[in-house]
Amino acid sequence: MDFLFPLLILALLVPMFFGIRKQKREAEKVSTMQEALKVGDAVVTTSGLYGTVVDLDENTVDLEIAEDVVTTWLRQAIREVRADEQTVEQTPEVTDATDAPVEEVVEQTETRLTKD
Repeated sequence: MDFLFPLLILALLVPMFFGIRKQKREAEKVSTMQEALKVGDAVVTTSGLYGTVVDLDENTVDLEIAEDVVTTWLRQAIREVRADEQTVEQTPEVTDATDAPVEEVVEQTETRLTKD
């Protein structure tokens, strides 16, 4: 009975300790990413805004969010650096006629939708 209370306290403190360690590790990773920003990086802010870094300061980042539209953000507002979209979006070309999409005529669509 004397060991129950210290065991209960230990059971509550150990998960809390590991949770705090994980949070510190994630915060350090984000901080390192924000310090490693460079001009030309495609980024996403914490509010979901996509932009490209055009200028950097010690505390701020200038993002181009549209052609000739530049806004200033705190470095801490940058959530992630996006990977180059051209390498991610590689779609194979249609080489065979059987792979090409087929369009329905209006009558086929109406009969398909009215079938029960």
